[in-house]
Amino acid sequence: MTAKKTETIRIALAQINPTVGDLKGNAEKIIAWMGKARSAGADLVSFPEMAVTGYPPEDLLFKARFIDDNLAAVKEIARASADTVAVVGFVDKEKDRIYNAAAVLSGGKVRGVYRKAFLPNYGVFDEMRYFASGEKFPVFGLGRTVFGVNICEDIWHLDGPAGIQAYRGARLIVNINASPYHMGKGEMRQGILKKQARRHGVFISYANLVGGQDELVFDGQSLIIDDKGRVVASGKAFEEDLLVADMAVPASAKRPAAAFSGRQQEKLPRPRLDVRSPMTLEEEVYGALVLGLKDYVVKNGFKKIVLGLSGGIDSSLVAAIGCDAIGSQNVLGVLMPSAYTSPESGEDARVLAQQLGIKAFEVPIQGILESYLDKLKDVFAGARPDTTEENLQARIRGNILMAISNKWGVLAVNTGNKSEVSCGYCTLYGDMAGGFGAIKDVPKTLVYRLAAYKNKAAGRVVIPERVFTKAPTAELRPNQKDADTLPPYDVLDPVLKFYVEEDKGIREIVAAGIDEKLAASVVRMVDFNEYKRRQSAPGIKITPRAFGRDRRMPITNKYR
Repeated sequence: MTAKKTETIRIALAQINPTVGDLKGNAEKIIAWMGKARSAGADLVSFPEMAVTGYPPEDLLFKARFIDDNLAAVKEIARASADTVAVVGFVDKEKDRIYNAAAVLSGGKVRGVYRKAFLPNYGVFDEMRYFASGEKFPVFGLGRTVFGVNICEDIWHLDGPAGIQAYRGARLIVNINASPYHMGKGEMRQGILKKQARRHGVFISYANLVGGQDELVFDGQSLIIDDKGRVVASGKAFEEDLLVADMAVPASAKRPAAAFSGRQQEKLPRPRLDVRSPMTLEEEVYGALVLGLKDYVVKNGFKKIVLGLSGGIDSSLVAAIGCDAIGSQNVLGVLMPSAYTSPESGEDARVLAQQLGIKAFEVPIQGILESYLDKLKDVFAGARPDTTEENLQARIRGNILMAISNKWGVLAVNTGNKSEVSCGYCTLYGDMAGGFGAIKDVPKTLVYRLAAYKNKAAGRVVIPERVFTKAPTAELRPNQKDADTLPPYDVLDPVLKFYVEEDKGIREIVAAGIDEKLAASVVRMVDFNEYKRRQSAPGIKITPRAFGRDRRMPITNKYR
């Protein structure tokens, strides 16, 4: 048998962190990373999906000037392409339609365009709201290598564009992505890419976006897969990276209409390829939360954050994440004790602040609460104390945090977790106050695991041991415990996963072994508290189905 002729090309995947709407800054970043790829000897460099505009630009796409300015940015980037082929995500336009597209640049010009065919319209994606589908599946030549370009969702369809491009001679598929993170997403991606590679006999370069954008985090972890479905190299998680590899791709005798000669220069030393070990669940989620908080703060022009320190596990974890995201010198903690705050809680909060090296203020609220109750005594006459007085304390604390936020221009970050938010175990305009919810999508049981991971990763006790062992409590009345209102979190969280993330009804939940009375009680709490969640701050998505972008239920709703 005659051995197949191959051609070695050097490809680079530029895993960058653009900012939505910063067309000038994004273009400058793309040009700079094109230069890095050129210095690394790359014949071809690919950038993430919609790298020019940032992803997702949402209703900016309805602004005609935004589209035109993005097109102008692509021309500017093309002028810098020189002798390296670059694949860059942008928004294309034809008449009254716009497309999620990839420009193929070389020699100072736009040499070709691919338009995304499969538009996701589920979960966090609304692409059918904006884009028309592409209907052409071009291939391109680089030396004697034929490659196809497609975008994100296109690669998830086994009989989609990759198969058509392979049929037309492509042996390399350049796929560009803005694939948001959630737990387990990396394994799903690798699975589909391996299937595509084996099915069509193609090499796949998978360049993914990195960075935080409102609720979404893009984790990078770009991939190069060979035609046997093996991972050749993988990019870093949660940070920018340039992944470079030499690939011996089967050569083609056929030269497509759009073809490039490749770089006429001596190759640099062979790049070192890294296939990174899988991260633990705690490591990847913690990394997502740090990046999500950091980019929300920085990209929105803040320098510092402020949060309440209760001495509990939630605020301890958020404080730790804040320090890792923007530095301990930029995190302000506020202790707001009342008559119901235990000495242990105050001590744990102060120890945490000391261990993290953050500035902590103490603003007692008991006198403010008594003043409120005095002013309301006539209105409340004849009524027994109830959750109203508890909520007043939470709202006083919310007011204090927002006052500090306003006075110093710092971002107030709330510390509510997904278990509490799901069941409405939180106070509107109280502990829900703030501009961002760092752990809004993190179930309580996972909060404990992440806090333990932080201590382990730090190699010392950052979060005090007592925070892990004491019973969770809001401390809004004497001897209060979360378990007075909610099931134990290790019992509650599986029910919430069934109902919120998997859309299972009570019968299905019971069939999975959950007590019917418990299931009905949890479902009732989740349904009743939709109005609270609708008014909550945005927060980082880390589960497959987060409130807000993923799960959108009506507030007024009689279906049970």
